Amino acid sequence: MSTQRHLSSCKLSGITATLLLWVLMLLDMTVCRAAGSSPVIHDSHDSPVSPDSLTQAHRTSEEESFTVKIQLLVNGKALDATLNDSAASRDFMSLLPLTLTLTDYASNEKIADLPKKLSLQGAPAGIDPEVGDITYYAPWGNLAIFYRDFGYAKGLVSLGRINADMSLFAGKSAMQVTMRRTE
Repeated sequence: MSTQRHLSSCKLSGITATLLLWVLMLLDMTVCRAAGSSPVIHDSHDSPVSPDSLTQAHRTSEEESFTVKIQLLVNGKALDATLNDSAASRDFMSLLPLTLTLTDYASNEKIADLPKKLSLQGAPAGIDPEVGDITYYAPWGNLAIFYRDFGYAKGLVSLGRINADMSLFAGKSAMQVTMRRTE
């Protein structure tokens, strides 16, 4: 009988400990959110994982803090753009200068095959692109420039952003674009 009581006591202690751990994690997240920062959770390999990265990826201030200016020449017009500091963007920069023929895809983006696959090191599972975003669609290995809004896409990696009116990209016709680094 005493063995049964001991087992019951252990189960209760385990449940209590688990409940206490959850309460502490929620409290930590609440305090961090109120302070304007994100709590850090450690996965089973003891590497930090942000709670936001567990849901949908978004642009981080760290990603946007280091940027490289590039220029796109489209139909005789020069458009300024900025690439973020990611492994995929650095791989993309190594291809510049680059001339591609962009074709329309789904009436919201222009796409072109790249000469090589880009690194996905540190890339999120996907992103929700905005108008003007320069992205890499990893499953197909192509560049995608969004001229209309689009929802979350798994496999889409942010490379940077065009800082200009995107109406030039609208329409079904293909266009030639030359991209070069300006810095």
